[in-house]
Amino acid sequence: MSPEAPVALSRDELRAINAYWRAANYLSVGMIYLRANPLLREPLAPEHIKKRLLGHWGSDPGQSFVWVHLNRLIRKHDLNVLYVSGPGHGAPATLANSYLEGYYSEIYPDCS
Repeated sequence: MSPEAPVALSRDELRAINAYWRAANYLSVGMIYLRANPLLREPLAPEHIKKRLLGHWGSDPGQSFVWVHLNRLIRKHDLNVLYVSGPGHGAPATLANSYLEGYYSEIYPDCS
């Protein structure tokens, strides 16, 4: 039995996945580096930058990439999956994706 040929994503799927991934990365960067002005409503200034960084940018894009594609497969194939991420340096990615999906706001309703 030969494996199925991979099916390319439609333009709309690719556009939506890319937009979600960029949003997750933006939120991750904001959590790591910014203490104010997260929507950049004014020009970025030194007082907007954290003096002590928490988190690590290095793993965040990769974790968000896995998250968004895994969600696509979960929905497509109705899978039961538990995504385990860690240790703590990648927390901004997990928090960003949880926020985008609405789970973060269920736990912290003041962050809608």
